Amino acid sequence: MTRRERVLAAIAHREPDRVPVDLGAMRSTGITAVAYGRLKEYLGMGGGSIDVYDVIQQLARPEQAVLDYVGADVVDLGRVFLQDEADWQPFVLPDGQAARIPAYIRFVSDGKGGRLALASDGVPIGAMPASSHYVDQIVFPLVDWNGDPSVLDRLPELQNHVIWAALPSPPHHVPPTPENLAEIRRHAERLHRTTDYAVMAGFGGNLLEWGQFLCRMDQFFIDLAADRPKALALLDKLVESHLAGLKRFLPAVDGMVDIIQMGDDLGTQTALEISPKMYREVFKPRQKILFDFIKKNSGLKVFLHSCGAISDVIPDLIEVGVDIINPVQTSAAGMDPARLKRDFGKDITFWGAGCDTQRVLPEGTPEEIADHVRERIEILAPGGGFVFTQVHNIMPHVPPRNVAAMVETVRKFGRSRSGGLS
Repeated sequence: MTRRERVLAAIAHREPDRVPVDLGAMRSTGITAVAYGRLKEYLGMGGGSIDVYDVIQQLARPEQAVLDYVGADVVDLGRVFLQDEADWQPFVLPDGQAARIPAYIRFVSDGKGGRLALASDGVPIGAMPASSHYVDQIVFPLVDWNGDPSVLDRLPELQNHVIWAALPSPPHHVPPTPENLAEIRRHAERLHRTTDYAVMAGFGGNLLEWGQFLCRMDQFFIDLAADRPKALALLDKLVESHLAGLKRFLPAVDGMVDIIQMGDDLGTQTALEISPKMYREVFKPRQKILFDFIKKNSGLKVFLHSCGAISDVIPDLIEVGVDIINPVQTSAAGMDPARLKRDFGKDITFWGAGCDTQRVLPEGTPEEIADHVRERIEILAPGGGFVFTQVHNIMPHVPPRNVAAMVETVRKFGRSRSGGLS
């Protein structure tokens, strides 16, 4: 099987020749730059560079040698952007390693040994204290919004003061002009025709999270509970904005990309962020509008990133057209992998759950990690519907030998033999 065939077979619930593998095909299946540099050193991979394509989460863009090492079958459309030296600027990681960040990112000193991230107009919108490995959001443009609907006419301007929009990763660092959309199309065609990787295009389309990014988490929860019309006005404007973006984006990637990545964290460690009733009343019908539009206007598979304890609404997600869920946070309440496979494994693909990133990957021994990963493969791989990746990004403190133990176990036990995977 080609890598693309392997991934598509798994999504179609056909058992491929081996378990498909992902490292870094979207911004929650990757590896932080600090951990990446240490892994390369551990593996004796000299040369190259540590390219931090997502500065907010400090994620490295895996080089070809690393993709080959892990046996990756899928890549992010964004990896074919920022290919020239002029596209990058020097950066020093928190542990002192030399790296690069995109040239369009603007950092200044905070005067305390840390950094402030600036929007295009020079407004500080993110903070990376000296002790931090990440950039924190510090501006919430609608936190004091009184509900005046005319304010929402300025939504693009307001979003440009939110770090997730103002510090974008490729290809979202380019404005969606006809010329830039044509460039995205050319890059997608080149990646599709010159490699056999399955290709994922990040879109986002978040609703609950965008409410939190704009209004601040506490205030948006208050609006949902106590001023529902105000919250709905914002959500409907977001749906309108996302649909406009999809109308431009889908023609640029359809036929050259296999998966569109959407996002909205609905869960916490112990429960949903909102009640199932509120999800079904407020968010489910709006997600359905977006996912129906994708299905009617492309051949793309819908991948939804949603952290936490989301098992109560997995049937709803299937109903609104989600083909793939990630990260499958098996340490959260109600997310036991055997139960998920039994109850939902015929209807949705689990993209993740391969190795717990809260306790096992950072704290386990290589032997414990091997046992854990093998068990996950035995539970989730039979019959397809599973793409292996760790539950979330590999954090800076994860020992490189533990990453190697995970990779080597997948390589050893992920192959299909008559009667199942072993």
